[in-house]
Amino acid sequence: VREVSLAAPWRWLRLGFADLRAAPVASLFYGVVLTAFGIMLTQSPSKGAVELALLTGVLIVGPFLLMGLYDISRRLALGERVTIGPTMVAWKANAAAIGFYAVILALLLAVWIRVSIVVVALFFDASMPSIEALWESMRTSPDAIAFVGAYLAAGFGFALFVFATSVVALPMLLDREQMDALSAMITSFNALRRSFGTMLLWAGLIVALVAFGFATFYVGLVVVLPVIGHATWHAYRETVE
Repeated sequence: VREVSLAAPWRWLRLGFADLRAAPVASLFYGVVLTAFGIMLTQSPSKGAVELALLTGVLIVGPFLLMGLYDISRRLALGERVTIGPTMVAWKANAAAIGFYAVILALLLAVWIRVSIVVVALFFDASMPSIEALWESMRTSPDAIAFVGAYLAAGFGFALFVFATSVVALPMLLDREQMDALSAMITSFNALRRSFGTMLLWAGLIVALVAFGFATFYVGLVVVLPVIGHATWHAYRETVE
């Protein structure tokens, strides 16, 4: 595992955008599909704690959802022709390890939903108010501010754990067919440990870009998500020998 400088995340984004330009049809296909998935979550008929947990839980399962984009970048690096079909089944190259890792992410999402419900129950006797009402009440209610602080603290702990074990894991499993999930997760943890400040900056950029995508009424997500996926591939290639 190589140590990388604070300039690296910006370079990964530039390379990710270059991959988007090199394979715009396939990349934007994933951007549209993933954006539609995000819209379905935000427009879910369920309200309250479960809705909020699903929204924030996207960041937990996000690394797996970007699998096709990793494969696009891999094919571009090898000089291969990029078409959508093969990238959708790229996981078959290392199906056992990638499937096992997907199960781990699904279990983490289930645990996070439970934790989210518990945190909400600690602060609200009845059902949780809508996100819009909660935002308004933060101006006047100390309880609302305390809830947001507690929720962010719990979410940060979960997100840091997932990020530590996934920052390069899935691109690595895709690239190395004999790699097992546990070894890939340990390599990810070592990447975070060796370049802690850089990786925290990278995580912050990912969250900021996703937030920007939602703030633009989902339009920005169509471009932002492919760039993040491609950039993650370059982060793996630069970080791991």
